[in-house]
Amino acid sequence: MKIDDVKKLCVIGAGNMGHQISLQCALSGYLTVCTDISREQLNKASSFVEQYLPGRVAKGKLTQEQADRAKANISFTTDLEEAVRDADFVIEAATEKINTKRELFKKLDELCQPHTILATNSSYIVSSKIADATNRPAKVCNMHFFNPALVMKCVEVVKGPHTSDETAEITMELSRRLQKVPVLLHKEVYGFLVNRILKVIAEEALFLYETGVASIEDIDSAVVNALGHPIGPFRLLDLTGIDLSYHVGMERYMETMDPAKKPSPTIVEKYVKGEWGQKASKGFYTYDR
Repeated sequence: MKIDDVKKLCVIGAGNMGHQISLQCALSGYLTVCTDISREQLNKASSFVEQYLPGRVAKGKLTQEQADRAKANISFTTDLEEAVRDADFVIEAATEKINTKRELFKKLDELCQPHTILATNSSYIVSSKIADATNRPAKVCNMHFFNPALVMKCVEVVKGPHTSDETAEITMELSRRLQKVPVLLHKEVYGFLVNRILKVIAEEALFLYETGVASIEDIDSAVVNALGHPIGPFRLLDLTGIDLSYHVGMERYMETMDPAKKPSPTIVEKYVKGEWGQKASKGFYTYDR
């Protein structure tokens, strides 16, 4: 398969990342199906599209023709078989739990056409932990978008030991056609590029807060005004989801059994309280619905 053979995309998961990846695909001219097991989540995703496109037209960021074309390109369904039936490229953006992903990729392998590439948007789980659940490991890779996917340009493409050169090349070029700037990792590493760097910053910020050195607000202010970051580490944790940080930390702990890999006490406390960040209206900060 070549990049020009990729005509129809499917995004699995209509949550914080999935619905924006889907709309970016549609805006880039691809027929795109967004699927989720939750009808409520799909309704939210559809409502987002209905509000986002007219808003961009009003601001002069899109023409009415571009908005109409994007709306025509995107559809939503809870029927996984229907969603992937004719897909040439599938982007999985489901929950960050390895067993869930393995079960899903096994099912995708059974439902998809033989030529279909299966990519995971996972920010930490390398595709070699998923690929062997399929009969097409050469067509499995990581394609990691950043939040918010409609805004952030970077996409990390990770070439696992099982991933073919063709799959990596198609995924890189598809990223460019989605108006993104892809970076290629030639081998797998936990956390990829960006999250390895951000993890160090977040861990140190949490340590400084938990030991009473400075407040959340002052730590964020220092990072923004001294290091030039657009937002501080606590605002970023709220944006990406404290639940995600918790699940990633627990997956890493269960894999290594190293207590140092556990999520910080603050992350655990926030997770248990349901204070998961912007999506829950409260995290390290409080947000209006």
